Amino acid sequence: MIYNRKKFLTLFAQTLGLIACHTTVLGQISVLKLRESAFSKGLKYIGRALELEGYYVWCSSPIYANDGQVHIFFSRWKQELGMGGWLKGSEIVHATASAPDQPFVVKETVLAPRGAGYWDATTCHNPSITRFNNTYYLYYMGNSNGKTNTKRIGLATAESLDGPWKRTDQPILEAGEEGSWDDHCTTNPTVIQTADKAYYLFYKSWNTADYLAEKGAIRGNRKYGLAVASSPEGPFKKYAQNPVIDFSAKGGNAQFEDAFVWIEKGVFYMIARDMGVQSHEDGLLMRSADGKKWSEPALAFKAVTTYTKEGPYPASLKRVGRLERPMLLLNKENQPEWLFGASQGGKYNTSSAMVFRCTSNQIW
Repeated sequence: MIYNRKKFLTLFAQTLGLIACHTTVLGQISVLKLRESAFSKGLKYIGRALELEGYYVWCSSPIYANDGQVHIFFSRWKQELGMGGWLKGSEIVHATASAPDQPFVVKETVLAPRGAGYWDATTCHNPSITRFNNTYYLYYMGNSNGKTNTKRIGLATAESLDGPWKRTDQPILEAGEEGSWDDHCTTNPTVIQTADKAYYLFYKSWNTADYLAEKGAIRGNRKYGLAVASSPEGPFKKYAQNPVIDFSAKGGNAQFEDAFVWIEKGVFYMIARDMGVQSHEDGLLMRSADGKKWSEPALAFKAVTTYTKEGPYPASLKRVGRLERPMLLLNKENQPEWLFGASQGGKYNTSSAMVFRCTSNQIW
């Protein structure tokens, strides 16, 4: 078969929204540079937030209150536990500020590990706050043994952002059957309401056998699934065609995590952290007409070193330069106004939130 290389590459880039840089000897396209989105071009770095002495801070999920105050639900764990303490000692904490770029005041711990006998016995992590009707829903991940294989998604609800919060007795989404792509865990929840009043829960997981068999710093291949319910509390039923996003065919164990999903003007958007599609320091942006079939990614944000020069930091901080757990503060029109992420470093050589202003009125 004869190929016109120029036409082929042009068509490929138009179809995928990417710049294809070269092909391997197997004929497999290797994408080295993503197209930068309008969203990425409009990001303005403001600074760090929630720098707490004696703690690592992660997973900052913001929401506007009716009075315009900004409430944020974030994860923290004691510094002596090290970076890995998120898995065996994290709690979810509530803080407020008059504006996203103003100092946050810590109010209280809202979810702490409940101890032996509970599904969230050893950690509470990955908070994702949202409001449906007159109730606030705080989705999160817990585990019961301090390891990844008991990570499950749960839920706490309240009529006010100040609580009190009532959590579910059991997870709202279990891992898949042994051998399935999602048999290891359910984690990184993000939930939206669609135009037809269905509730879509997007979650991350991977296969246990792959995870145990592989060697190296990154084991397993993280994919995203969808579960659907008629109520924000569930029961959630997994979509039959899961996973809805799987980058493993790109080679090099390409994958992603930390997705945040929103709908703007009828279009589904997802922002997430790259894990090898282009690099491990950038962000990915995808879009969809239905939340089930997703586009190839564009660049959502760049490495932290693009926006600010910090450090030097101790060698123990091995994730310096990455912006992880990207989450958006949306306005009343469901448009992004502020981007919050988590990054190692900061005043106490631990980790804290990073805040960006979203200045573009375009996303893609």
